[in-house]
Amino acid sequence: MYTQFFIPMQPPTTTHNAKQLHAYMKGGQPHAVLHDSPELKQTRAKLHAHLAPHAPQQPIPAGRPVRLLVKWCFPAEGRKSGSWRTTKPDTDNLEKALKDEMTRLHFWADDAQVCSEIVEKFWSDPCGVFVRVEEL
Repeated sequence: MYTQFFIPMQPPTTTHNAKQLHAYMKGGQPHAVLHDSPELKQTRAKLHAHLAPHAPQQPIPAGRPVRLLVKWCFPAEGRKSGSWRTTKPDTDNLEKALKDEMTRLHFWADDAQVCSEIVEKFWSDPCGVFVRVEEL
């Protein structure tokens, strides 16, 4: 069983690495907490809004393996459409926010179920994000 869809959008370039560090003293000891930056919050909201219409009625049940295929298609802007994008953001960083939002929208019970991932990034017209979720 699988579902796939294309989201026409400018893919976000802010990744989960865009966290803000808040350092403080407590009881004479230094402490630090990471918080999502405003840009990361905006990216998460954008992904959530675009993914929500594609959310399944029921998540893939816990314990069942999932393959996730994602093609990040960034605006070609003069480059050959379909050519590989070899610049930042890194694919692993792009995936984190996407998988977090897909978990919140109940595509699966837990993103630990994703045991096979194929992630690619291209320069493309049209731009957007292609997603395929497959129960293995």
